[in-house]
Amino acid sequence: MATLITGGAGFIGLEVLRLLLSRGEKRPLVMSRNPSLKRLGDLADEVEVMRADLGNFSHVLEAVKKARPQVIYHLGATLSVPSESDPASAMQTNAMGTFHVLEAARLFDVPQVIFASSLGTYSSDIQGDTIGDATIQRPQLFYGMTKVFGEHMGLFYRRKHGIDFRGIRYPSIIGPGVRTPGAVQYTSWVIESCAQGRPYTIWVEPETKVPVMYIKDAALATVQLAQAPRQAITTVNYLVNGVQPTPSAAELADMVRSKCLGAQIQFKPDAELQRLIQAALRPLDDHKAQQEWGWRPRYDLETLMQDFLLELQAHPQRYE
Repeated sequence: MATLITGGAGFIGLEVLRLLLSRGEKRPLVMSRNPSLKRLGDLADEVEVMRADLGNFSHVLEAVKKARPQVIYHLGATLSVPSESDPASAMQTNAMGTFHVLEAARLFDVPQVIFASSLGTYSSDIQGDTIGDATIQRPQLFYGMTKVFGEHMGLFYRRKHGIDFRGIRYPSIIGPGVRTPGAVQYTSWVIESCAQGRPYTIWVEPETKVPVMYIKDAALATVQLAQAPRQAITTVNYLVNGVQPTPSAAELADMVRSKCLGAQIQFKPDAELQRLIQAALRPLDDHKAQQEWGWRPRYDLETLMQDFLLELQAHPQRYE
């Protein structure tokens, strides 16, 4: 099956690419603004790579015309911290880029588009004790705003043009090789830093519980959602959960210390970040994803940690 992956050389995109190739996918087209052959590593010979900008409609049209895909995994985006510092660029990449992907899918009769959304579409004014698919979305960060817009554009193209659009709202993703700053990226960086013998300072309170998912579970959920029977898809935009129970920052630090002997971890909370993060934290309810397409995470905190460290050891060049 022909496949196009926007952001296919990025954090989640690369893991989706690896999973698809392991399942027999033949030469998917990877679209990226700045594709890194070094980051693609041993996958470079198994894919086609196209340097293209989501904000440029001609680029997107050319990619879709070249790939003639049966499915587009739309994973490319400007993330939260860069979006806050440059909202004009984020608007072009995230909002207009998603419009370009959906319109190109319409013009070239692409049957399915899978859209990467985020827990960042929710905000601090949540009513109730949990966050679920029906929880109102009023994001404060510009990144979250563009993702809500993307979700609703997808619903429009699904209703108006029959495209099998499906969205997935990830929690914070843990994995090696994270480079883009984020409010809760300590969840990945504390592991990688300590594995490489460097001390690390976590900027939230030890009892803070941020919902997290391992990168391989994120890829699995994305592909599983795409491959679910269309008649099973009712909710369309799905929240997914990962590691359960949700670990606190202290529990994460303790796990790192148990696996990386001599790890030096301290806590120095940032009051403003803590306020923003804490206001939006709730347990996640992903029962719709469980019921409609059978989602179940594979990694708990210990198995996540073990695999993370094995990846760093086996493929150090990927994460330099």
